[in-house]
Amino acid sequence: MISKPAIDFPAVLLAGGFGTRLRGVLPDLPKPLAPVRGRPFLSYLLDQLVAAGWTRAILCLHYKSEQIIQALGHRHGPLKLEYSVEPEPLRTGGAVRLALNKVDAPRFLLLNADSFCAAPLADFAAFHRAHGKPASIVAVRVPDSARYGALELAHDGRVRAFAEKNASSGAGSINAGIYILESALAESIPAGRPVSLESEMFPSWLPRGLMAWETSAAFIDIGTPESYSRVESYLDGPG
Repeated sequence: MISKPAIDFPAVLLAGGFGTRLRGVLPDLPKPLAPVRGRPFLSYLLDQLVAAGWTRAILCLHYKSEQIIQALGHRHGPLKLEYSVEPEPLRTGGAVRLALNKVDAPRFLLLNADSFCAAPLADFAAFHRAHGKPASIVAVRVPDSARYGALELAHDGRVRAFAEKNASSGAGSINAGIYILESALAESIPAGRPVSLESEMFPSWLPRGLMAWETSAAFIDIGTPESYSRVESYLDGPG
């Protein structure tokens, strides 16, 4: 078996949310620790990073951060785990801005810790290096984009706009919550206050070049009790 070369920049995982919609089924656990076959959901993302060649991950935490740190420790196999704990909720952009103090690399992979996309992340990293723009996004093709909001893409793969949820139905490419950002771009996120990547930063970054890497890889999130209940069948794959 040929091992993959190590990726020379870290992964940053957004794992600090309150998981309000899952409180009915997970009253005592933060969402990243939602059990799936006796393991935390987050551990499947860490497995994916290891398989793709990552060696370092930074977890952005707030809600029940101590519980997550205790459950995961500081290593996941060959993957070194570090933590960036928000003193107050900073939303997605504020969490990234705070974690930049630990990135120590020219770029980083960014993932939402409440969803999983079976895309080959090493190929995504190669795509980002090849196009030379400051940001890339994994765009998953789905038969109905209404729940998520479709990405509006130009013919060259640039993201032109983010459509609102339920704005239109039908097949489309959605935001999988997986990005590669150049650290110099992320430094433009305002520091020390809550910031939304999705509504504040991405629209302002579009003129600088946000490139979509399209895939038909399977995608699931655990943001609602209904989607969480489907995770095990998702892991079983088709058939």
